[in-house]
Amino acid sequence: MSRTLIDLLQEGLPAEAILTDPDVTSSYAHDMASFCEAGEPAVVVLPRTVEQVQHVMRTATELRVPVVPQGARTGLSGAANASDGCIVLSLVKMDRILEISPVDRIAVVEPGVVNAALSRAVGEHGLYYPPDPSSWETCTIGGNIGTASGGLCCVKYGVTAEYVLGLDVVLADGRLMSTGRRTAKGVAGYDLTRLFVGSEGSLGIVVRAVLALKPEPPQQLVLAAEFPSVQAACDAVCKIMEGGHVPSLLELMDRTTVKAVNALAQMGLPETTEALLLAAFDTPDPAADLAAVGALCEAAGATQVVPAEDAAESEMLLQARRLALTALEAVKGTTMIDDVCVPRSRLAEMLVGVERIGEKYDLTVGVCAHAGDGNTHPTVCFDAADPDEGRRARESFDEIMALGLELGGTITGEHGVGVLKKEWLAREIGPVGVEMQQAVKAAFDPHSLLNPGKLF
Repeated sequence: MSRTLIDLLQEGLPAEAILTDPDVTSSYAHDMASFCEAGEPAVVVLPRTVEQVQHVMRTATELRVPVVPQGARTGLSGAANASDGCIVLSLVKMDRILEISPVDRIAVVEPGVVNAALSRAVGEHGLYYPPDPSSWETCTIGGNIGTASGGLCCVKYGVTAEYVLGLDVVLADGRLMSTGRRTAKGVAGYDLTRLFVGSEGSLGIVVRAVLALKPEPPQQLVLAAEFPSVQAACDAVCKIMEGGHVPSLLELMDRTTVKAVNALAQMGLPETTEALLLAAFDTPDPAADLAAVGALCEAAGATQVVPAEDAAESEMLLQARRLALTALEAVKGTTMIDDVCVPRSRLAEMLVGVERIGEKYDLTVGVCAHAGDGNTHPTVCFDAADPDEGRRARESFDEIMALGLELGGTITGEHGVGVLKKEWLAREIGPVGVEMQQAVKAAFDPHSLLNPGKLF
């Protein structure tokens, strides 16, 4: 079958777009998640046009070969992992920004456009594309759409789903469908655009996206506040949000994360703190907003509040936060990064509970969080070469997700379900929810060729 598959693919693709060397194709087998099974692809295809994607899907449907769409493979749930004998459809070569319209405040892009490249391009027009995952220098817009990714600015600007106005999607049988709009408003029919956002490539292949833009805001300033406990830091978060403040960023790093960042980058962060809270404002008078928030932090028990003096100092603090996951990985060599989101009012219970779970399993668990959203990233650090540590890591990971559900939260705020959290998705949405989602999947992909084994 492999020869027939390759022969048919070659009829509509240039030779350089088809990779068959096992040493090369195996490098496309998985994303960055731990404990996620991955198979060996039969072939990796790197199309450059919509028509080439359509040819791949027609071939896959004719031969009933599964297709796993991929972006930059920076995901953390196994959603981009290959299955045995599949076509890996890597969209990174479809990387053109097709249009930027300052009047309509939209950008039209292909799925392989890197998030940071788009942000810089629209910035030249005085515009702003807010979603900024920590991997924004490498992750692609298609991957962001597939996992409905978030980022540091979500507390004010929201997640990827809120910026996707319309999509061009190649369906499982090769047909091209357009959803949504490029207008500021539109409610015609079911919101199929939103359905595709976060579907992890299981319903169709996004080949073009119409994205909403905002006017570029003023340069933000950042404040750092040290706290003697995570409870005090979370109390400050609640007071800030209750007080009607609208920070452009509100991030928390626990002591384990702060020490890890210092060890990796010698950034001089205060290691005596139990929790470090970063707040930012991009308002016309950010200094006044930071002063008000600083007072709330002090009232909640902050031992020190230090506002950045300029943009350079602010960027240094943000870089420390962006390094958090990389730094925690260096602690033991391997990490399991959770992505549990809880109501802001339960944030302290979540963080205290995670600390208790780490102690129970005798593991280092660092937490960084988009605190303004209640979106926590407990990161279990372990030695993958130690089977017992690996077992304890997986069990602690599951307990953290269970805790999130107990607190009224969700198993994933921005990383997606993929392979890693299939069992937990079923627990969260229940049997009727699973049945209805599977029915939607069957309507778009009756032969279950698109990203099989993910979500359900």
